[in-house]
Amino acid sequence: MKTAKSTIIIKKKRRKKSSHYHGGSWKIAYADFMTAMMAFFLVMWILSISSPQELIRIADYFRTPLKVSLNNGTKSGDVTNIIPGGGKDITYREGDTLPKEPNQLPETEQDRFKKLQQDLELLIMNDPRLQDLKPNLLIDLMDEGLQIQIIDGENRPMFASGSAVIDKNMQKILHVLAPVLNDYPNKISLAGHTDSTAYAKGGYGYSNWELSADRANSSRRTLISGGLDEHKIMRVVGMASTVPLENNPAAAANRRISILVLNKKSEAAIIHENQRPQPTKEIGEQNSEQVESSLTPSLVPTAVLSTDHSEVILAQPKDK
Repeated sequence: MKTAKSTIIIKKKRRKKSSHYHGGSWKIAYADFMTAMMAFFLVMWILSISSPQELIRIADYFRTPLKVSLNNGTKSGDVTNIIPGGGKDITYREGDTLPKEPNQLPETEQDRFKKLQQDLELLIMNDPRLQDLKPNLLIDLMDEGLQIQIIDGENRPMFASGSAVIDKNMQKILHVLAPVLNDYPNKISLAGHTDSTAYAKGGYGYSNWELSADRANSSRRTLISGGLDEHKIMRVVGMASTVPLENNPAAAANRRISILVLNKKSEAAIIHENQRPQPTKEIGEQNSEQVESSLTPSLVPTAVLSTDHSEVILAQPKDK
């Protein structure tokens, strides 16, 4: 019997040559990462060299970008948030007006003072020069405007004892405040206050009245040297110890300088109280003037052309 020949099949495997080259896609990702890191460190560098006032403006821009893009608008540019939210008053009806609180400042001015308060609080928080001086600063909204009080501490006086020489800490505060106050159009009133302790060097009639006035005026000069426009200061007064801040009349907090950013109503009141009143006429004088006017013949103006061609107005009696 003839045996069948078996067919031998040889399978040849082709080995693929391995390549460690993965293309250049990783370079694109790495370049994107490095670009992002460069932008991040560039922003950090800009923030580190920016002044506190510039930081406030940057924060305000990102808080209300619509107000910057629509400058001084009456619609979206005046909103205080990107998404205002809320809606009309639930009691609102067509044809009605929304209720307004009595004795309320005009909305635009009130918003301006709230914005100033926020700017100052942010400035005090971020400025390294004021980190240790926060307890010496009080900021309050009042009916007359925004009040900034710089008070003495037990171990940190703002003035040399018994004099109007400004301490270096007080100078720091005033120089930081000056540029911010310049950004607002409102006038400023400065008031100096002392405690009830009698002035030790009270010769020649010098007392706490003169001391408080001199300290207020020294603060005025320091604000101007820090960049404040001198025309913004409307009033500088000395109050002595007549308006204490604390119940204890000898407390250190009573020794302070008050900077009041005036609203329009307060500015008008100061102008009014310092104007010369118009003289009022007595009843007898008014009657005599009326009699004289009735006896005096009425005059009518007539125009006469002079030799130099100028017109001269004369008055002649009117026929009755």
